[in-house]
Formats: sequence, C-alpha cells, structure tokens
Amino acid sequence: MRVWSVVGVRPEFVMATPVARELAAGGHDATLVHTGQHHDDALSTVFFEELSLPVPDHSLEVGSASRVEQVAVGVERLVPLLDADDPDVVLVYGDTTSTLIGALAARATGTNLAHVESGLRSGDWRMSEERTRVLVDHVAGLRLAPTPAAVATLEAEGVTEGVRCVGDVRGDAVAMTRTVAAATPETPAEFVLATVHRAETVDDAATLRAVLAGLAGSSRPVVLPLHPRTADRLREHGLYEWAATRLTLVEPTGYPAFLRLLDEATAVATDSGGVQREASYLGTPCVTLRETTEWTGTVERGHNTLAGTDSRSIRSAVDDAVADSGHPADPPTGAAAAIVEAVEAWRPVDREAETPPLVGVR
Repeated sequence: MRVWSVVGVRPEFVMATPVARELAAGGHDATLVHTGQHHDDALSTVFFEELSLPVPDHSLEVGSASRVEQVAVGVERLVPLLDADDPDVVLVYGDTTSTLIGALAARATGTNLAHVESGLRSGDWRMSEERTRVLVDHVAGLRLAPTPAAVATLEAEGVTEGVRCVGDVRGDAVAMTRTVAAATPETPAEFVLATVHRAETVDDAATLRAVLAGLAGSSRPVVLPLHPRTADRLREHGLYEWAATRLTLVEPTGYPAFLRLLDEATAVATDSGGVQREASYLGTPCVTLRETTEWTGTVERGHNTLAGTDSRSIRSAVDDAVADSGHPADPPTGAAAAIVEAVEAWRPVDREAETPPLVGVR
C-alpha cells in the first residue's frame, strides 16, 4: 500500500510513530506530510529526533496564521501533492487543524480517508476539536475507534460502515517510549506536573490567571513545562513574572523526558486529552482543567477528575489527587498493528462515493 500520514503537532507525532513502524514492518510505502505549524516547530524537531520518526517527505508550511488561514493554505498545498501521487489512503489523527487539512484534501481528491481516534466526543461544541472530530468522522471511509464506547457513539450518529475498534495507539507510544533514557529538569522530591496550552485556557487573561492560581494554591509545588503558546500569552497578559514566583516554570521537554516527569509526579493537572490517557496508563492521578473530556472512560475508572478553570475547584481537585495512591500502570499495546491490519483489509467500494449526511448530529 501507499499510505500518506498527515501530522502537524505533538499528539499526532506521538500517535504516528508506532503506526509508521508498523507500516515499515509490513513493507508499505509510507509518506509523511508535516503541515508546518510554526508555534510548534522547536517541539517538532525534538520529536522527530527522539522518536526516530522519519523526516517528513513534504512540509506544507502553513505557518502561525489563524486556524481558518492554516486550513485554507494547507488544503491548497496538499491537494496537488495527492493528485500527483494518488496514494491508496490518507491517515489523519485526532482532532487538530492538521486532521482537518488532511481530511478535506483527501475528500477533494477522492482519496480514501482513514481517521485514527474516531468516535470520541466531549459534547462541547465550543471546542474546535469537537467540531473537527464530528466532521472528519462523517467524511472518513475508515473509522478507527480506540474504545467500544467510541464505536457506540458513531453508531448513535448513524455511522456504522467502515468502523473498526483498534485500541488506543497512545498506549503503544507510552510503552515504546517510557524506557528511553532522557534528561529531565530538576524538580522537588514531590511535585505536581502541569500542562496548560489550549486556547480556551490561556487566551483569556482572567481564565489563565485563575487556572495558575488554583495550581499554585495546591499542597505540593507545581512544575509547569511552558508550551510556546502559553509562554507567549503569559507575556502578553503581563503574568509571566507573577507565574514564575508561584510555579516552577521549565522549558518544554521531549516526549521521553515528559513521560518520565509524568511517571515521577505525585499527580498531574492538564488541559490536554493526550496527557489524560498517558497519566492513566502510567498510574498517575489526573486532574483535567476542563468541564468536559472526550476520554470519559478515564473519569469513569476514577483515574481522572474534571475540575474546570475555577481556582478553588482546581486547588481542591489537585490536593485530592495528591492524596490518591494512584493505580497500577498498564499501557495497552497492539493498536498500531491493528490500525495497519484494518487499513490492509479495507476495500472501499467506491472512493469517489458521495459523503453521507451528518445523521444524528446536532
């Protein structure tokens, strides 16, 4: 098979790495397209080096413009590449701008489209990620769901064709990477790890200050690797020095170093979907700085607490997580192999078929 994978940010690099290895092991011709979102360039370089992810065959260089502009430029540049190569399938991952670019370009060229992490829903339509999940799931031909609950969600929306439950490929990435040696920043003996980067969390000054104040009020020191977006917003809002006196701000780390920090932390507070799962797989109690999550199973199993962005709620939830003894670490594996097997077995009837309507979606 000739498989194109479209990636652009850290979560996609993490998921694409075990899939790329399985594709190579199966003798498939794999092409990697990097959308080139500038705010993540430094982190992208680290990921390609540390995870031995192949150097991208194409970079769309969509830059750091608005999301609408990134999508427009990315589709415009990806469509002729797909037309020229005519691959068997385009793989997209998760729910980011890169996911949307890959999906729209695949549909525009009549290329078979497979979506990794299909069927996840938070129920929050304010999130651009939620809108992307729904759109991509309904235009994809092969929906690669991580859990039975995700399969049920697709069925409730009228999507039953081309659905496969393959497991969570993030588990493969954690299992593959957690033993890799990596230097980490100096931390206190007992600490809470935090990650904050989502637009809904950091773009509004009052929300960002409330979140950081809640973290700073917890019973353990908080270590916060600064995502470039967060560092920019702290400076724009005049909060950088205020935060630096209350939290341990460190530079972003590569993936192996981050997993080591997450494994060593007493608890983690995050607004990231990926970190919620990684914490669950490593046995680290998690507090999610959102009102909703697409990974509802982590909450149902008691591995994760939704705290929102209120300072008092965050402080209370983090202290409860610190007091939690955690749970056994058990990263699931096999999803990457299942993804490749599902793509190999997939035989779409008509790659030019009309996209079905968004049945059952409000």
